[in-house]
Amino acid sequence: MHTSPLMPSGLAADPTALGGLKALAGQGQDRAALKEAAKQFESLFMRELIKSMREATQKSGMMDSEGENLGTDLLDQQLAVSLAGMPGGLSEAIERQLGRQMQGAQAAPSVPSTVDKVGGGPRQADFVSRHSAAAAQVEREAGIPAGFMIGQAGHETGWGRSEIRHADGSPSFNLFGIKAGPGWKGKVAEITTTEYINGEPRKVKAKFRAYDSYADSFRDYARLIGNSPRYEEAMAQRHSVQGFATALQRGGYATDPAYAAKLSRAINTTLSLQRAQA
Repeated sequence: MHTSPLMPSGLAADPTALGGLKALAGQGQDRAALKEAAKQFESLFMRELIKSMREATQKSGMMDSEGENLGTDLLDQQLAVSLAGMPGGLSEAIERQLGRQMQGAQAAPSVPSTVDKVGGGPRQADFVSRHSAAAAQVEREAGIPAGFMIGQAGHETGWGRSEIRHADGSPSFNLFGIKAGPGWKGKVAEITTTEYINGEPRKVKAKFRAYDSYADSFRDYARLIGNSPRYEEAMAQRHSVQGFATALQRGGYATDPAYAAKLSRAINTTLSLQRAQA
């Protein structure tokens, strides 16, 4: 069996081998290297801990020989190695952390894509592309920027991951989380949602409007924002992402105290993706 030159063969942990072990594990060549790297880190830690304990409990004498000190140090190192790697020990936590770091490094593309450069992701890009036509049509009709509407729809639905659905799983096509108040005569979808009451998140049952298409959802949103006195300030801030988002929060669109900041990020992501897709 071939032994990697990076694997330890001496009595104690070798600090110079740690970089090589980590590199080897990162290349995916040897899963055992990751475990061994974690064990080496724990050995070094245990060695320093034992050394500190010994210094704290023993008094150094003038007659202590260099050989005796070296022997003691070697014993400390050997004890550290024997203690490292035990089930439930520190090395397991180190191994998990190193594993997460390696996975993250492997998942990251070597050359950033256009989507990465603008701050979005594949899901966001797909969401923006899918709803661009309907949002553009409503922009022409109501004057609300398509990017603002798509960004808000993306934020409200988690970019399509958590759209409001009926009890049977069919879509409600409600992209904006608009509730079904007493004056609503259309279809309704009832779900459990999160509301912020006195700043604290609470799970509550609520009824939301349901539509026949996503285009209907964009149009109903535009009517709500364009015709309600509560959102006059938002309509006056259509030139500013931050101003629009802040005005919506002030108008009571959502109970989340951080809504304006979250919405601004979603809209800016959408605008960047629109430029990339143009």
